[in-house]
Amino acid sequence: MAGATGRSGRRAKPTARKLLAGNPGKRALNKEEPSFTPITGVDPPEWLSDSAATMWKVVSKELCAQEVLCATDLHNLEMFCVAYANARAAQVDVAENGITVTGAMGGVIKNPALTVLNEAMRQMASFGGMLGLDPSSRQRLIGANKKQSDNPFKNL
Repeated sequence: MAGATGRSGRRAKPTARKLLAGNPGKRALNKEEPSFTPITGVDPPEWLSDSAATMWKVVSKELCAQEVLCATDLHNLEMFCVAYANARAAQVDVAENGITVTGAMGGVIKNPALTVLNEAMRQMASFGGMLGLDPSSRQRLIGANKKQSDNPFKNL
């Protein structure tokens, strides 16, 4: 948030990432950073639509396999899956009705489903980034399966 004390600028890197990088900034590390236990599997909430539940099963399986999904992340996964279902529904509407529709006054207007699709895609990008579902955010994740390099020359 711009202007909020302690919240301006880039998001802070997790302490584990700083340690793996050798603490390049040489600043004091947060020794009291919470460490949540990864979950090994979780079923989708019953209220999710079929397409959202399908996406939940696919994504949660991958995140659990990498041991990066914790109970504290489930709301992000849930919102990602809801946004996915909304995007799919909006895309179906656009495919059926086209990118323009007849407005209330009889004129041609942009299909409102395009706005829904755009917002859903933005939400997917946001929540997907928090979960490490895109290539650039995936690089920032550190899961339990990741191990430090055993290259003896890495610190030279």
